[in-house]
Amino acid sequence: MNLNNIKPGQGAKHAKRRVGRGIGSGLGKTAGRGHKGQKSRAGGFHKVGFEGGQMPLQRRLPKRGFKSASLKFNAEISLKDLDLLGVDEVDVLTLKQAGLVPQRAKVVKVIKSGEIARKVVLKGVGATAGARVAIEAVGGSLA
Repeated sequence: MNLNNIKPGQGAKHAKRRVGRGIGSGLGKTAGRGHKGQKSRAGGFHKVGFEGGQMPLQRRLPKRGFKSASLKFNAEISLKDLDLLGVDEVDVLTLKQAGLVPQRAKVVKVIKSGEIARKVVLKGVGATAGARVAIEAVGGSLA
């Protein structure tokens, strides 16, 4: 392969549409804009979602739902990850240093996903009811 024989891929290049260049081009006269109306005129366009004065769809439909801003500070960790961590005392800082929860996490909760076989003590970390039972069954505790 040489620099002088490199070509773009098949169909990557195509001729630009030259509008308003006579009837022989197929895009003469109205230049593909149709007849009359706002969209046929120079500079005549409207904002996205405008429906000619009719109430736009995004305003006709009702507002629904809510997304809490505090959710980005919550994190979850599974029992399996807790087991693989290999630490006896677990707190939020330990989990952040291990990379199991994001740095901006403030509230961490253990969920019952997987199994745990080692005794762990949770400090400042919550747990679901099922996870709490599993942790206490192997001799662990929640402080």
